[in-house]
Amino acid sequence: MNYLRRRLSDSSFVANLPNGYMMDLQSGPRPTPPSSTSNPASPATERRSPPSLPPQAPASGSASGPAPTPTPGGFLSSFSSVVKTAQLAQNAAAAAKASAAVAEAAPAAPAKPVIRKPKILLVIDDLHTDWAKYFRGKKLNGEYDIRVEQAEFSEINLASYMNTGCMIDMQAIRGGTKVVRSFKPDFVLIRQHAYSMTPGEDFRSLVIGLQYGGVASINSLLSIYNFCSKPWVFSHMIKLYHSLGPEKFPLNEQTFYPNHTQMVLTPTFPVVVKMGHAHAGIGKIKVENELDFQDITSVVALARTYATSEPYVLSKYDIRIQKIGNNYKAYMRTSISGNWKANTGSAMLEQIAMTDRYRLWVDSCAEMFGGLDICAVKAVHGKDGNDYIIEVMDSSMPLIGEHVEEDRQLITDLVINKMCSVLLGINTPQPSAVKPQTTQPRRAQGGHRSVSPSQSAQGSPQRARSANTSPSQAFQPGPIPPPAATGPGSQKQPPQLNKSQSLTNTFTETLKGNTTDDEAKAETIRSLRQSFASLFSD
Repeated sequence: MNYLRRRLSDSSFVANLPNGYMMDLQSGPRPTPPSSTSNPASPATERRSPPSLPPQAPASGSASGPAPTPTPGGFLSSFSSVVKTAQLAQNAAAAAKASAAVAEAAPAAPAKPVIRKPKILLVIDDLHTDWAKYFRGKKLNGEYDIRVEQAEFSEINLASYMNTGCMIDMQAIRGGTKVVRSFKPDFVLIRQHAYSMTPGEDFRSLVIGLQYGGVASINSLLSIYNFCSKPWVFSHMIKLYHSLGPEKFPLNEQTFYPNHTQMVLTPTFPVVVKMGHAHAGIGKIKVENELDFQDITSVVALARTYATSEPYVLSKYDIRIQKIGNNYKAYMRTSISGNWKANTGSAMLEQIAMTDRYRLWVDSCAEMFGGLDICAVKAVHGKDGNDYIIEVMDSSMPLIGEHVEEDRQLITDLVINKMCSVLLGINTPQPSAVKPQTTQPRRAQGGHRSVSPSQSAQGSPQRARSANTSPSQAFQPGPIPPPAATGPGSQKQPPQLNKSQSLTNTFTETLKGNTTDDEAKAETIRSLRQSFASLFSD
């Protein structure tokens, strides 16, 4: 309206208004009927008249006479219509908004749960470990259940296809009942050797089939296949020996013979001859002289295989450093049966502290073949005070010591994280990924004087060492330091005994001790149980 008033104040605008229109400042513009002194029937007058207005009677006076009352409607009517339309639209929008708010406030119908197909994990291991119980209740990313199928290499067969993957056929005996199943694995945990020269233990074709079907695994199928030849693995350890140097990576010297015809050079005796690819001490012979070496050459010819020879190390104890994901453990094993093979017969096992040197050994070997998630390094600590690395093991390594259950749980967590990464594309780092974990040996508890056989025989290894102490010096067993004398009544320190005598004496003292000292006897029995539990044989 203000705009119209401003325009009406402009004389040029008013002069240009068509004849027959008036503007009422109070009520807005209203068109007025045409008024003219000309003949109403003339064509010009008819053209100027708006078609929507009814015909008017001609005025009797001059053109400047009073204008007739304007007809209702016009601009004000149109404006009112627009206002009403806008109000209706606003009301409709408010009603829609209120309806949406009511709909949101109403309880939503419960969504139907999405049933996801479980992921199948194939565990290749013997039946001594029930892996299903370790994965029971575990999920991938909280969404997918894990279905465990466990079998040995000898109980499965497979067919692999380029587009549809790998299909496993399992035939096993469970509880006296034959079980036959077929399934398509999503992931594989391999805890068995894939190859041995023992008849019927060559399963390399199954490893090829899993790789052909694109099945992910721990350790990787590439590494599993490479570990089917010990000299091949040792050749990669030789690369580490040359890159790190003999001080950081003291690899035992070894000679490789592709067949018996090359076994003509007489090595320095005694030596250890290893024929072909075997495990757990099979195919290893200690040769004392040249005549025995010639006899072994004929055996190698009959076996039609390769062989290796390495200097025999007069061992004080064996060392094993294992790595599961980011968890490290170190063990010392001493034979108490007199066998030159520490893994044959009875042996005393004790956990020792990890050192940076040991960690370097296992971390360097863990980089082989694209990475080993699970591995262990075996070494011999000789009576000359030096360490000699002799072998590296993959995910088929046996679990030893008092932390077996913890190691199995570590493997379970490692498999779940790997499955999330491979199958779901979710990288879930282990809690120990930020800082590697090292399980330290447990300290003996209780104030009783009796000690375990391993402690009484050689004393516990040093749990920590200074920066200028070599690992061989730090872990050299020694007698337990005598208790400080407090007066004339101090007792004499008993003579040091060997392991067998210590074990026998500890048990005898338990039986002959004071019958009233029940607490001391119970503590000694617990100590004996722990000692017997630590005895093992591969």
